[in-house]
Amino acid sequence: MEISGIISAIVVGIVIGVLGRLVVPGRQRIGILWTIAVGIVAALIGTGIASGLDVADTEGVDWVEWLIQIALAALGVAAVSKVKLRR
Repeated sequence: MEISGIISAIVVGIVIGVLGRLVVPGRQRIGILWTIAVGIVAALIGTGIASGLDVADTEGVDWVEWLIQIALAALGVAAVSKVKLRR
């Protein structure tokens, strides 16, 4: 992976993480670094799922892939927030 790929993964992770965090109702007790980490992981896993469903490369914006990634990020943010809350 080249440096441009790493940078774009971080940028996409930030966007996906923030959107996932907005989807989860209530207050989340996690920091921005956890949000970015969850977003990056959700973006990578979501791309894999979208590829498996054959919806990753469509003409125009890949809305289904984005929705999968945001849903995964929302689940991740909720899970990390719940773990952090227990501590």
